[in-house]
Amino acid sequence: MITNIVEFFKNLPAKQCAKCGSHIEEQHDCYSNTCHSCSNIKEL
Repeated sequence: MITNIVEFFKNLPAKQCAKCGSHIEEQHDCYSNTCHSCSNIKEL
């Protein structure tokens, strides 16, 4: 059963921005659906 769960998560498509469609680098604590450019977030 564990193998099936791991395979499920490995096969998920890359997350895309809801506004522009670009690839979003996912992080464990991030649930946003827009990229930094579209959400006007500035990196430190």
